[in-house]
Amino acid sequence: MKNSEIRALSESELQERIAAEQTNLTKLKFAHAISPIENPNKIKESRRFIARLKTELTAKQQAK
Repeated sequence: MKNSEIRALSESELQERIAAEQTNLTKLKFAHAISPIENPNKIKESRRFIARLKTELTAKQQAK
């Protein structure tokens, strides 16, 4: 998802997306702990995507 697409989301959509991505990250971590996943970089990408979502959410909240 591009940054322009993230900026277009509303606060509630951002919060929902963050929650969904955090559950996905948790599942990835558990799957990797049990048996190594095919592409462990997905964990890093997921963490960074959550950070980008949280950054945009914070910016929107401070703009109010």
